Amino acid sequence: MSTRAATVNPFRWPLAVQMLVGLALGLAVGTTWPEFSVALRPLGTAFVEAIKMIVIPVVFATVTLGIYRMGQEMRTLGRIAGVCFAYFYFATVVSIVIGLGLNAIFHPGAGASLAATGKIPANLAVSVDWVKFFMDMIPSNVLAAMAEQKVLPTLVFSILFGLALASIGEAARPIVATLDAVMLAMFKITRWITSTAPLAIFAIVAWLFASQGLATVMALAKLVLVMYLGLALMVGVFWLMLLAIGEKPIAVTKGIMEPVILGFSTRSSEVTLPVHMEKLRAMGVPERIIGVVLPLGYAFNRDGSIMYFALAVTFLAEAYGVALTGSALFTILMVTTIASKGSANVPSGGLVAVAMVLTAIGLPVEALAIIAGVDAFLDMGRTAVNVFGNTVAVKLVQKFAGDTAHDQAPVDAVSGALPLATEAGEA
Repeated sequence: MSTRAATVNPFRWPLAVQMLVGLALGLAVGTTWPEFSVALRPLGTAFVEAIKMIVIPVVFATVTLGIYRMGQEMRTLGRIAGVCFAYFYFATVVSIVIGLGLNAIFHPGAGASLAATGKIPANLAVSVDWVKFFMDMIPSNVLAAMAEQKVLPTLVFSILFGLALASIGEAARPIVATLDAVMLAMFKITRWITSTAPLAIFAIVAWLFASQGLATVMALAKLVLVMYLGLALMVGVFWLMLLAIGEKPIAVTKGIMEPVILGFSTRSSEVTLPVHMEKLRAMGVPERIIGVVLPLGYAFNRDGSIMYFALAVTFLAEAYGVALTGSALFTILMVTTIASKGSANVPSGGLVAVAMVLTAIGLPVEALAIIAGVDAFLDMGRTAVNVFGNTVAVKLVQKFAGDTAHDQAPVDAVSGALPLATEAGEA
């Protein structure tokens, strides 16, 4: 065997493998050389900010084009919305039931210390102002909303803009062609940025373990282990759902491994959005379905986070000695379902959702400080599962609400551009 053939070039490994190596090295370096690792934080921050830079243009272009291409087929659009939200609420209830069930089996909060392991944000809201929630979805200045990285108002404007373009016929052609070009450019930039993901993941994970430390994780090890067991069960449920609609779970998992690892490492769902869209296109999902379903899912469907809400509340209830009666569990189920949707457009939305449920069962909001120290480690897993759950949403919509004849059209009818699934395969 020649020396050249025997040489292994890690830069030729699949990007997902490089990301896993970066994650493993980050864990090793973060726990071994904490002072050096803390200094690596700017590398991770720069990567996250670079991805956030393109999230709003991607959401605006993909949602507008997706709605435009369905604008003449309102029945199809209604079917997609119906399947989306039916799945979102079904997945929410399943997530909560898994969290409550695991607590009933393992009781991770029984006898837990009430000492704070971290801090909670000052002036944390304990309820959702529903009037403000809906009013905030209507941007008085759409450019300001985009500049402030507000996804929900951008989503609402994009839906309306797409419907308006569909209603004006030939006059929409130049704008649609421009948005097609914008989308292609954004995904090209995405590929450039994600080529640096292994280094960024190494820096982020090294900083996280250096700054948080393993001692905090060990103090609440039972909660962490039960949480990750629950996330594994949820992935199992997703696999069964994929099997039921004729998909190959392993193939789907491999196809979206990059955004899943990215979500796990950065703890940010929005950072994974452009990469997730590109990977779904490469898997042959129609762009009009991706453009509508995925942004909606990232706003309203957070399966991993919702399971955590239920588990965290029951953990704290047992730590405080509160009896989890049937009525208390029903309260947790209902309030978590409502809070998980209402907190989508609220700062520190996840903590607000947990605070709402704690208040509903008579626990102090300050109880959140008990688990705040391990929140970052729990956030890694639940963000990865959020990404996987929204992949299932897209696949379900493709199965039950897609228009196969329309979706397989080889050329875009308005702009003449080739489908972006072809673009995603380019280097």
